Amino acid sequence: MIKYNNKNFVCDLDLGMELIRGKWKAVILCHLNEGPKRFLELQRITCGVSQKVLNEKLKQLQDDGLINKKVYDEVPPKVEYELTEIGKDLFPALNHIQQWAKKHTKTID
Repeated sequence: MIKYNNKNFVCDLDLGMELIRGKWKAVILCHLNEGPKRFLELQRITCGVSQKVLNEKLKQLQDDGLINKKVYDEVPPKVEYELTEIGKDLFPALNHIQQWAKKHTKTID
């Protein structure tokens, strides 16, 4: 058993999947792999995510150390989100899953 954030996981894969589980986390990470994004830009390119859900997912990704929130000291306030080194290190695995899906989605029913 692996314990992380007061939760138990049966293996490292279970823990890793928890960090990207859900409809929006992997999508957000993929977009941030292209470079830093502001909140409204992320909301626009993720098509369909509500402001509330996007805020929640960004906070969870921050708490797990996969993204950084950079707040600029200016008026009006400017905030950008970007991948951390840990988030960048995760991206090749996400890319493999994406390539697997492209290859096999026509054969899976």
